[in-house]
Amino acid sequence: MLVVGMLLSACGSKDSGNSGNKDGKDDNFTVAMVTDTGGVDDKSFNQSAWEGLKAFGKKNDMKVGKDVKYLQSTSQADYAPNLNQLIHQNYDLVYGIGYLMESDVKKAAEQNPDAQLAIVDSVVTDDNKKPMKNVASITFKEQQGSFLVGVVAGMTTKSKKIGFIGGIKSELIKKFESGFKAGVKTVNPDAKIFVQYAGDFNAPDKGQAIAATMYGKGADIIYHSAGATGNGVFTEAKTRKKNGENVWVIGVDRDQYEQGLPEDVTLTSMVKRVDNAVTEVSKETQQGKFPGGKVLEFGLKDNGVGITTNKDHMEHVSADELKKVEEYKNKIINGEIKAPKTDKEYDAYLSSLK
Repeated sequence: MLVVGMLLSACGSKDSGNSGNKDGKDDNFTVAMVTDTGGVDDKSFNQSAWEGLKAFGKKNDMKVGKDVKYLQSTSQADYAPNLNQLIHQNYDLVYGIGYLMESDVKKAAEQNPDAQLAIVDSVVTDDNKKPMKNVASITFKEQQGSFLVGVVAGMTTKSKKIGFIGGIKSELIKKFESGFKAGVKTVNPDAKIFVQYAGDFNAPDKGQAIAATMYGKGADIIYHSAGATGNGVFTEAKTRKKNGENVWVIGVDRDQYEQGLPEDVTLTSMVKRVDNAVTEVSKETQQGKFPGGKVLEFGLKDNGVGITTNKDHMEHVSADELKKVEEYKNKIINGEIKAPKTDKEYDAYLSSLK
């Protein structure tokens, strides 16, 4: 499912590929991750990464909490000590989950040149702006998957008013916003799109308050890319559904269907396969093929992003809408459409539609 031939490069702090097994596998391999402030049970990004590591551990008979484990960060001040703790405990591979850890991962890599580190959603570079040799940088084409859920939102909305709620405004979250808005406008050029950032990935109360304002303005669908802050969007939608309002949430990073229950407010989700990415990079590192110094990017073509595929969780998306999603998916893959990832690219895309 991931990029073919992406995994070349350096050996790590332990002789991971020199165990003597015919397949080059290190039976004593250990791997760990540091969460961002959203926590390991954020129903989104961190949880997906941890599910991937647990799956890798189960397949390799690794003990959770020892051979494969996580350290939770309650604030950004925890990133550096958590990373260093795992490095000093001699874990073969240590992940920093989230772009907010970029500077801390860089510092840890500089101070521990024999350590094997990986970061999700960022590229860690040295002072010459080149990817660091002992860091694998895992990125995604979030704008592509967001474009597809934008198509669903644009075709589903009754009020022609749609919302987007981001966590912290950044280059990363702008990819979600820009791709989503482009998908909406492609199929529904008259739709009005509200955009607001919470300034936090771990503030459900802020997410709920922003959602209340958007729904109050007439939006009937909100797409969030806000980590645990997005849990508040679901809370607001479920409260309104109980009161007879027909409003929807589009989930992010993993299938968030259950997050919308029992009121059933999840329209669909933009699935970002962080779990598959960390599983694959862990497997390759275990086999002595740590992709240090590589920038790995996963999109629609690699099944790294997309929309929910569980048919039982897609009952509110019509067959015509799914057909249109598949049509635009193919156009993006073959290069006919380039989903925008910045404000500038979005403005240019919007002009091309006119």
